[in-house]
Amino acid sequence: MGTTGQGQAGQAGQDVDEVNVPPVRKRSAVRGFLAAMRLTVVSAVTGGALAALVVAVIIKDVPVFLTGGGVLVVLILIGVVAGRRSPADEEPPAGRIALARIEDLRATSGESADVPVTFRLTVAPDDRPAYRVKIEQHINLVDIPAYRPRGIAVVEYHPDEPWKVLIVTRPTAEWSRRAEEAEIDSAPESTLVVSPDMSEGSWCMLTLFAFLAGAALVVLLFRAELFTSDNDGAAAKSPSSSSSSSASRTFSSSTTVSGPSTSLLAFGVMRVTAMELEARVDTAYVTAITIEDHRMAVRGDSTRPVSETVHLQSLPYELFPGLVREARTTLGVRDPRSWRIDVTPGTGAGAGPRVRVTVTGKEGTAHLDADATARITDRRAVGESG
Repeated sequence: MGTTGQGQAGQAGQDVDEVNVPPVRKRSAVRGFLAAMRLTVVSAVTGGALAALVVAVIIKDVPVFLTGGGVLVVLILIGVVAGRRSPADEEPPAGRIALARIEDLRATSGESADVPVTFRLTVAPDDRPAYRVKIEQHINLVDIPAYRPRGIAVVEYHPDEPWKVLIVTRPTAEWSRRAEEAEIDSAPESTLVVSPDMSEGSWCMLTLFAFLAGAALVVLLFRAELFTSDNDGAAAKSPSSSSSSSASRTFSSSTTVSGPSTSLLAFGVMRVTAMELEARVDTAYVTAITIEDHRMAVRGDSTRPVSETVHLQSLPYELFPGLVREARTTLGVRDPRSWRIDVTPGTGAGAGPRVRVTVTGKEGTAHLDADATARITDRRAVGESG
């Protein structure tokens, strides 16, 4: 059927046997749907398992952690087993040789000797109706003149996946003779066969959506424990939280300076932090201030008279770094590991705030006292009592 009769038989057979191509497309569509479902389920389960691990760490739930980890281990094992079996058990379908009419071709520029060419073909198998297909194949520049519209080419196609067509650039002598003698009529545009598979971008979007949906589902299931744990922990344990009591009307708040290279000893940082704490507790009058390298905390009692409190903005914060240097270098602590400034109200009528700088090292603990103007009033070196 490599002559004119082949083309006529193929054209005549289209009216009777044209239903042969749609069932192949339906089977391929079913396979594509099943593959999409498998990918969706695996992605959703993976996202849920990873979210379960994170949730378990946050709420400190060991069973949830073990469940998420177990599911991940099972998925990994299934992937390893499937990866080992696929190459041995699945073989690519065998292709068949047929003739095809070149309806149109368009070449694009390339940087190598092989140029990508887009072909529109009418494939005429010996055992089924002719159909149209659009393919792209790299053809050597030397061979491009051999392909022209309305010309006949030898192709390889897959009966179960008719959209997979490859032009045979070096056919056998018999097929070359058949191509020279054959005349093939154009198949109608309605017979165009396309791949039912999703594009690579669609697969990526499906994977991402299923992964996020699985993770979101786990988070929603544990939303009560997550938000209750966060809020309770922030109120009860966080050092930067504020607390108040309606009975005693006391308050406390603290803040931490972030960044490994940031210290409250840097110029201006103490005063800015004090202003932040004042806004947080909604008053400038406190009963105690504690300053460390990266943390400042205040406590207060609104029932205390003003004379028994410390005004946050009245302190000479710019002079405190000098007091810390003095304490670290003159009190016998050769390798200070930590320092702390405690500011409390003074005792006695008209007494100003009391500032104490404490340094600690392997030699022990030492401190010095200063008044509200940062003037040193007392020292206690390492080993001294008092």
